[in-house]
Amino acid sequence: MAEQEQQNNQAASEEKPQQQFAVQKIYLKDVSFESPQSPGIFTREEWNPEVNVQVGNNAARLNDDVFETALTVTVTATADDKTIYLAEVQYAGIFTITGFDDAQTQKLVGAYCPNLLFPYIRETISDLVMKGGFPQMVLQPINFDALYHQHLAEQQKQAEQAPTQ
Repeated sequence: MAEQEQQNNQAASEEKPQQQFAVQKIYLKDVSFESPQSPGIFTREEWNPEVNVQVGNNAARLNDDVFETALTVTVTATADDKTIYLAEVQYAGIFTITGFDDAQTQKLVGAYCPNLLFPYIRETISDLVMKGGFPQMVLQPINFDALYHQHLAEQQKQAEQAPTQ
């Protein structure tokens, strides 16, 4: 009886691939810093810029089990409708993802991987802004799970509104 149970367990484990998530590489893909108002901006007595942060995420399947996720953050500081600085950083990662269904894989690529990349971008943005001569820019945490679910909801809404033929 125990032998039959062991064979059943072995057969079940052979049918269902084991789940694996592995980081192959994390790398800086693109970086840019512009300070179009320097050096004049450094002589201003008042420092009260408006800061805008934009986040973009895209992913590509490189082969059956390997994906690249690229996260881009653009920080623009303006005052009096003039750009004080613009910092844009894109980090990417190559990830091996096996044994997950499509929905789980999409969530890993769309939410979990950006969570892994974000600390690298946060540090790079902070360094760029400070090296540009400006006060430290600390990016606040981003809830990529919520952004991913929001994206799914928008896709579903668009699909429901699409005309049927």
